[in-house]
Amino acid sequence: MVDVLIVDDEPPFRSVARIVVGLVGGRTATAEAETGEDALSLVASTHPEVVLLDMNLPGVNGIEATRQLLAAAPGTTAVLMCTYSADDLPPDASDCGAVAHLGEEDLTPSALRALVAS
Repeated sequence: MVDVLIVDDEPPFRSVARIVVGLVGGRTATAEAETGEDALSLVASTHPEVVLLDMNLPGVNGIEATRQLLAAAPGTTAVLMCTYSADDLPPDASDCGAVAHLGEEDLTPSALRALVAS
């Protein structure tokens, strides 16, 4: 099983993301966080293989959290989630190490499968 950490400050979105992850065979949502700081702590303690991060988190935002978690756990796959279109992403989103930037409304089992190989 591939462990997935879901990081978003909105409980309804975390719930939906948990369901989507559950629909992708071979993956399980093992932890959730509301802030970038919590995500960094959970990465250190749970060692997830995949982290889905909201770009706009309170405190350490998703872009900076991605940089820090990949420095601490380089084998982790990070996917940044946002409500922005690709043209409206902040400039530093493209060089933080995330494998992709996915619109929150585009998180589907097939999209997740395509982004994260088994």
